[in-house]
Amino acid sequence: MKIKWLGHASFLVTSEEGKRIITDPYCVTSEISYDPINESADVVTISHDHEDHNNDRAVKGNPQVIRGDGIRKVKGIEFKGISSYHDAARGSQRGNNIIFCFTVDGINVCHLGDLGHLLSDKQIADIGPVDILLLPVGGYFTIDAKQATAIYQSLKARIVIPMHYKTSKCGYPISKVDEFLKGKENVRNLDSSETEYKKDNLPEIVVLQHAL
Repeated sequence: MKIKWLGHASFLVTSEEGKRIITDPYCVTSEISYDPINESADVVTISHDHEDHNNDRAVKGNPQVIRGDGIRKVKGIEFKGISSYHDAARGSQRGNNIIFCFTVDGINVCHLGDLGHLLSDKQIADIGPVDILLLPVGGYFTIDAKQATAIYQSLKARIVIPMHYKTSKCGYPISKVDEFLKGKENVRNLDSSETEYKKDNLPEIVVLQHAL
């Protein structure tokens, strides 16, 4: 399985047989100045309807778009959507958020979207085993570095890939990834936007470069 960080909370996950999944494609705005998404996909997941996460129109290839909670099978892959909130006030400030879990090439992937609170015991149980966790760490609009650390530890994620943090192309008032990485071991900073995993990869925190 290959995983490529396009920017912000958008990733391209490609299976060994070539199935392509894009998470939370963004609109280019004054605050999100990553390059336009120019990728095709079979499936697009949308965690919530904010413009930095819901631009499925940018994705080529006539993908099937998945929104909302529940379990559904698309293109031979089962997707589980788990209800959560964009804030710590049960959605009263920024609305709802969907956590998406799916398995590609035997690897369990969990994309937390714009999660704004710590997970409940039920949500942790619903998520189940996590091999790769796509984790917002920037704070302000989402969980912050401390909360993100507690969440990946509670999920016992084998691999953590931070997302939704301050970069030169993200103008939101959120933190850089450095705050999350402080004091952590087994951190691998890549000079690439893409990495590849097999089921037996060792645990690590991986920092990718945005592709766009």
